[in-house]
Amino acid sequence: MQVSDFDFDLPDELIAQLPPTVRGGSRLLHVDATGMRHDRWFRDLPALLRADDLLVMNDTRVIKARLFGHKDSGGKVELLVERVSAEFEALAFIRASHAPKPGSRIMLADDVWADVLARQDDLTQLRFQRPVLEVLEQLGQLPLPPYITHTPTADDEARYQTVYADEPGAVAAPTAGLHFDDAMLAALREQGVRTAQVTLHVGAGTFQPVRVDHLADHKMHSERYTIPQATVDAIRATRTRGGRVVAVGTTSLRALEAAAQHGELHAGSNETDIFITPGYHFKVVDALITNFHLPKSTLLMLVSAFAGFDSIRAAYAHAIAERYRFFSYGDAMLLERSSP
Repeated sequence: MQVSDFDFDLPDELIAQLPPTVRGGSRLLHVDATGMRHDRWFRDLPALLRADDLLVMNDTRVIKARLFGHKDSGGKVELLVERVSAEFEALAFIRASHAPKPGSRIMLADDVWADVLARQDDLTQLRFQRPVLEVLEQLGQLPLPPYITHTPTADDEARYQTVYADEPGAVAAPTAGLHFDDAMLAALREQGVRTAQVTLHVGAGTFQPVRVDHLADHKMHSERYTIPQATVDAIRATRTRGGRVVAVGTTSLRALEAAAQHGELHAGSNETDIFITPGYHFKVVDALITNFHLPKSTLLMLVSAFAGFDSIRAAYAHAIAERYRFFSYGDAMLLERSSP
């Protein structure tokens, strides 16, 4: 398949710039296993899930990954930390008139700096003189996606974070989880829907464009994930009860499918660059809660693999016609896995 197969025209006014007034106040497009579409609200989700279903959520926490500073020469530098690799070290994208060279220093504040260690493809390895997470919390800015045009506010710091975020390390939110509030989670537990966690620290690569024409030529960015043994046990128990595994977000799905690539699902931590495209055989996930994704993006390819290429094309055309809100702060979808 070609990347152009996953293109579509989206009016700018449908790109959500702000979250809904209340968390969970979004619309929900339900696409069932036959491809039929049902217009709902996210508050209807409990009626669409069954007792003994298992929601698997990504508990990563978004860090304030964008930093501003200057080189020894005085030139301005913008950093986007892609990954915290050690207590004092990180990999970052750097924007500057001339990229700082290994051995140079980037000043972030009067008493805070980062030394440039080496280049790794598009990334730069940095060593901070203070713990990275401490520096980011003090000086960093929330890394809103490039299609959200306003400067991050205190409201963004609360709303661009799931209510169950726990493990710091993501530079983008697992946005399907933004729709859930504590009341919704309590209602789901009351009706017998169980929850489990994975951790996948979403990298800035999630926003990188696909720069090739053919899907087979694309190389995915790598991300770190962890699958707890308790989650593996919960999935096995769900299967025994006849329930469904429902991934909350493409990141949860990618972590689960990556951990089951060689057959049985295993607990542990690893790196994944899994690229899911139409024709992929899903091993773990039965249903997916997700947002609407960018044209030509790897995530649009993933949901096309999950729910069917034609079903997703029709669903996106329907969503545009019905004025759904798109992307991180936008509306949600509930996708049931199509038959192979």
